[in-house]
Amino acid sequence: MHKMTLELAKSLIAAAEQKARELGLASDIAIVDDGGNLVAFHRMDNARIAGIVISQDKAWTSVAMKMPTANLAQAAAPGGPSFGINTTNNGRLVILGGGIPLVKDKVVIGGIGVSGGTSAQDIEVANAAVQAFESKRDLGGSQLGTVRIGTGYIGYPVYPQQ
Repeated sequence: MHKMTLELAKSLIAAAEQKARELGLASDIAIVDDGGNLVAFHRMDNARIAGIVISQDKAWTSVAMKMPTANLAQAAAPGGPSFGINTTNNGRLVILGGGIPLVKDKVVIGGIGVSGGTSAQDIEVANAAVQAFESKRDLGGSQLGTVRIGTGYIGYPVYPQQ
């Protein structure tokens, strides 16, 4: 099984930073492994200090919940099936867009979290890293991973993207 490495994390951060620059954003970008442990973090010049923790918690949430953080927003809304979920885990669960799990062979091997723009912009920046992740090849030459925004994880409900 493939593991998140520092080398891979740095290449994903580079892809995300490039997209953030294209959008005129100063972003905080975090990459975590399959246990939600920080592997690499990058704070662009002038990025908000609040985004340091937010980006790391978005990445952690995407791994912990095995879904993009944007999928949690609707479910966590008042009256939703997961209302209040963001108050669990000492408030670490983030329901804002910008956290996406990185999946290989239906197994989460890590996640990315981005903070610095609107949820839609953070998703766009994170997706640049996901696309870079999907284009990487492991030693066997097969696709490294795939994840689709707006899909739930196996055995759990699907929440539409915001």
